[in-house]
Amino acid sequence: MKRIVRRHSADTTSMMTGARLKMTAGLAFLAMTALSAALLAGFFGTLHPAFDSFSHFRIHFSVLMALLALPLLASSFRLQAAAGLLFAITCLATTSSALPRLWPQPAVAKPAEQAVYSLLQMNLRFNNPTPKKVLSLIGRTNPDVITLDEVSQMWTTELGTIASAYPYRILCPYPNGMFGVALLSRRPFVAGTTPRCEPRGAMATATIDFGGIDVDVAAIHLSWPWPKEQYWQIGELAQTLAGLGGTAIMAGDCNAVPWSAAVRRVAALGGLTLMPSAGPTWIHRTLPDVLRRYAGLPIDQVFSKGGLTILSSQRLEDTGSDHLPVLVEFTLRPDAPRPVDEHETATVSLVQPVKPLG
Repeated sequence: MKRIVRRHSADTTSMMTGARLKMTAGLAFLAMTALSAALLAGFFGTLHPAFDSFSHFRIHFSVLMALLALPLLASSFRLQAAAGLLFAITCLATTSSALPRLWPQPAVAKPAEQAVYSLLQMNLRFNNPTPKKVLSLIGRTNPDVITLDEVSQMWTTELGTIASAYPYRILCPYPNGMFGVALLSRRPFVAGTTPRCEPRGAMATATIDFGGIDVDVAAIHLSWPWPKEQYWQIGELAQTLAGLGGTAIMAGDCNAVPWSAAVRRVAALGGLTLMPSAGPTWIHRTLPDVLRRYAGLPIDQVFSKGGLTILSSQRLEDTGSDHLPVLVEFTLRPDAPRPVDEHETATVSLVQPVKPLG
């Protein structure tokens, strides 16, 4: 009798365990299905910006989906899991250029007969508690030109301390006083050209003389994706993007990943080529830097066109912002457009904020 009771108890326990495993597998399958729907939606960002919002988390969704699919291969959902795993890997492959670099990139040989210039892209963080770290980084890297985002009134004051090193500048205020953009240059603005701020301080442009070659340089800062105003903001900047010169470089916090419809739209409007991503640059400021470098979002972008060739890019150390700085090196082909008078340069620096046009 006791043996029968034990067997019945064991059978009951086994049935309960089996039911729990089946329920867990069912929940995992539902979660995998939801992630696959989110991933699929991200590929239709051109239809509506709401779909594009899903694309920004393609890496994260793909990894989560693969982790859910692996144990399901041993369940009754094995066929669905295999299909889900293949789909996750395929989605992840579309982001390969922006995946975290686990080892140093091989050095690119710099051309011996061409000058090499550098651009430093930084989202400063409007209330950065350590502005001296930013200024120290600028002093150590000594870039030719700097594109800046989230330039608040505090930063207008701080950037004034390096006016002698970067006398050619334009600062574009944002209506809320926090999210302005700025462009600083050690090299002069081309004489006869006027740097300008675009509506609401989302973009600053200037034509800079690089050894007698005209280059349009732009700093851009887009708003967050849908349901925020990123989509219509890009439309508002369409004319300015289309008006960039034949040789140009533009950098900024796009609040959008390289494979998103938003970034592709920006590139198309400006006739620009997107630089391969330097890697993840942003994560919520309460999370550690090491997590940002491997699980953050690559939303700081650099675009170029014409006679400008980007040689390298790298993320630099944390400077108190929720974004990592990106340092880019580039060259200019000798056949790039030159000014009418190669020796004529601008002599007046713009050290005061410029009011947006529009």
